[in-house]
Amino acid sequence: MRAHPLSTVSLLAPAGLLATLLLFIPVLAVFLMSLTDWQFGATTLNWVGLQNYAELWSDAVFRKSVANTLVYLVLVTGGSITLGLSLALLIESDRSGRGFYRTAFFMPVASTLIAMAFVWEFLLHPSAGLVNHLLQQVGVAPQNWLNDRHLALYSLAAIGIWQMSGLALVFFLAGLQGIPRDVRDAAELDGIERPFDRFRFVTWPLLGPTTLFVITVCAIRALQVFDTVHVLTKGGPNKATEVLLHTIYVEGFSFFRMGYASAMTVVFIAGIFLLTQIQHAALERRTHYA
Repeated sequence: MRAHPLSTVSLLAPAGLLATLLLFIPVLAVFLMSLTDWQFGATTLNWVGLQNYAELWSDAVFRKSVANTLVYLVLVTGGSITLGLSLALLIESDRSGRGFYRTAFFMPVASTLIAMAFVWEFLLHPSAGLVNHLLQQVGVAPQNWLNDRHLALYSLAAIGIWQMSGLALVFFLAGLQGIPRDVRDAAELDGIERPFDRFRFVTWPLLGPTTLFVITVCAIRALQVFDTVHVLTKGGPNKATEVLLHTIYVEGFSFFRMGYASAMTVVFIAGIFLLTQIQHAALERRTHYA
């Protein structure tokens, strides 16, 4: 039975209208703004074409923020997936406490990150922080976690892993529950008895769709890091934790260079789109287990 064209249009029109108003028009406005030299509060602007984009590649702060963002992306995405999957496998074996563990580990995702950032600032304090206190108990010298340029970005990445591993955990638990029990029983009959072999040859391939989704979600959320950077380090020390969204914020609302900040925003949006397309192209062929 063929669908009536008017019915199809009427069903798609509300979603299309919302996408146009909330996505396409704002993106187009940002792109057009990136072609000007408009400064926040100014009454006039000049058309500068691609000059803002040309300036990006000679901007050392922009290059540093892109590099830091990519490092943060790799650390947080990889760490969240590894920790989330490991915890999901452990919790999945304890069916009685599954609901409690799911809620407990998901709480960092639901918490207000700015409020939690202040808690982490206290925990990582160089003299009064709990982390350094525990390290001293085992004979390790205290560290200046947020003010040492060699440690600051990794400290923020650890906070990001703490926050997002709960999200990965919930998705992986749902994926594990979707694996048919008879598939695991058949694997045992075929001689796959060791837990690691069952994970390698049965569980992991069948988690392909879930893994693809978790990688995409965690990567996009990692690219959007701003709260912890702004509260804990302000991009320091010496730009060691400067990330792309914080650079956009500083350029737009501290230096009031809205045209230049818009050019950075366009690059940021293009980066997210490109990243998702690469992930889908690289992982789609491994998603389903035949």
